[in-house]
Amino acid sequence: MSSSPLLGILLVAIAGLLVGSGMWPMKLVRHYRFEHWWFVAMLTGLVIIPWTVTLLFCPDALNALGRVPGRVLLTANLWSIGWGIANVLCGLCFVRIGIALTGAILTGLGAALGVTLPMIVKGSGRFEQAPDPGSAAGLTVLAGVGVMLIGVVLAARAGFGRERALGAGRPGSSGGFAVGLVMAVIAGVLSCGMSLAFVYGQGPIMQALQAEGAAEVPATFGVWAVGLLGGALVNLIYPLHVMVRDRTFGVLVRHAREGFLVAIIGVNFAAGVVLMGAGMRALGALGASVGFGVQQATQMLGGQLLGFLSGEWHGVAGRPRQLMYAAVAVLILAAAVMAWGNTLAE
Repeated sequence: MSSSPLLGILLVAIAGLLVGSGMWPMKLVRHYRFEHWWFVAMLTGLVIIPWTVTLLFCPDALNALGRVPGRVLLTANLWSIGWGIANVLCGLCFVRIGIALTGAILTGLGAALGVTLPMIVKGSGRFEQAPDPGSAAGLTVLAGVGVMLIGVVLAARAGFGRERALGAGRPGSSGGFAVGLVMAVIAGVLSCGMSLAFVYGQGPIMQALQAEGAAEVPATFGVWAVGLLGGALVNLIYPLHVMVRDRTFGVLVRHAREGFLVAIIGVNFAAGVVLMGAGMRALGALGASVGFGVQQATQMLGGQLLGFLSGEWHGVAGRPRQLMYAAVAVLILAAAVMAWGNTLAE
């Protein structure tokens, strides 16, 4: 895929909206607890879909992947393990502090690291020529991240206001919000690992797969299949541990209809990350930074939309809502600033 900034922005924006709003099935389950729906969703999105596409549509995929340098696979998977830890914490935070606020915190902290690092330590493939942070393009993109952080602060304040309006003493909330907030901060720092696994692995992995005749899209699936393997294991081992510990593994079978429902989360996730990877590549040298930044901004927007539609803000009015509306506007502005920064790099 040749560089196409407009297409790249469109792809990463759709990816963010898809992932941010893609958790809606969790609102509909009645028997599955976190460990059940998370296991099904992650198995679908991180293992079944990417590996099925890779093995079916990338000729001689295993031999091609065997020629990828070990250090590339190790680097990608170390990043993905960090992301895997963040992903599990993220799922727990959805339950503790809600989708909207969790998305806000993860977006801000993850974007700050995920946007900056590829401009300092260059990525692989077409990201090797990324402008430095001190260049005009780099400074503009970092300014966009600064704007995004303002949006995150506004969203966090709105979340605290929502919590007070709904009552700190409501069932299940005692002590949960503060703990969830700490977990969300840790997850936010680690959350950029998914993007960085792609940034530092996509060049050699796609080259190996395409040398055997793989097309662009299946090869992109291949990068995610291999590069997120470590993160996939984290996301599967934790819920399996909980189900074995609590002896609730049978819930998966007894309520299989809910399993098909939450598998949609995995489908949304797989589609979102592939679109993000394609969009980052389409953006060119600065795509690792700009693509991830815009994707994170629109992912947060998708999370806020889902939070509103699912009733998280029912009964909340006044200043908390005004702050959240302001946060949405600021995030849109942040995405526009980062997109402008990408044009300066062309």
